[in-house]
Amino acid sequence: MDGLIGQKLGMTQVFDREGRRLSVTVIEAGPCVVVQRRTKEKDGYDAVQLGFREATERRTTKAMLGHFKKAQVTPRGWLQEVALEAGDDPKPGETVTVKIFEGVSHVDVIGVTKGRGFQGVVRRHGMLGGPMTHGGHSKRRIGSVGANAWEARVYRGHRMPGHMGNVSVTTQNIRVAEVRGDDNLILICGAVPGPVGATVMVRKALKKRKTGKA
Repeated sequence: MDGLIGQKLGMTQVFDREGRRLSVTVIEAGPCVVVQRRTKEKDGYDAVQLGFREATERRTTKAMLGHFKKAQVTPRGWLQEVALEAGDDPKPGETVTVKIFEGVSHVDVIGVTKGRGFQGVVRRHGMLGGPMTHGGHSKRRIGSVGANAWEARVYRGHRMPGHMGNVSVTTQNIRVAEVRGDDNLILICGAVPGPVGATVMVRKALKKRKTGKA
């Protein structure tokens, strides 16, 4: 299977076999339950819909309750379709654990970054701003945004103040430090998008698989 839904638990430090200290992000990947099976004959592609984290029935719509009842599983709070690998044929109701990552060297993590609200160009784009001394009055302002003659307009795509964060980001080719199957944990080197407690998607590194180095 291509990947799992998980929850970011935070960061810590571990030591590898050579005694080097690694900063790792701990993700509780799964267990996920198979809610629906997609087939080439019926849907045009092979995939499964995974469910993560149980949800209460009163917070689930009647349409989704019927969807879960058809698969004979309890309601889930997160649903995500995941591609299948050759030879995989899971059935609705089966459970998938983090053990699918055993032997995998690199993963991609998809998450939503922390929302930072409305920010200026200094923080949002790393601009330097104006002079801070000698009578400067533009300090953290954006400065000129266009000409007052031809062409008297602001060009499309010009960097401006605005909303920052709260966007989906994929961090690619992160090295796997350790997989703890009994605890449903995967430890990956470095940081991943999102705050502690955020729901993320962990999948086997796409580029590494294409080159046969995963």
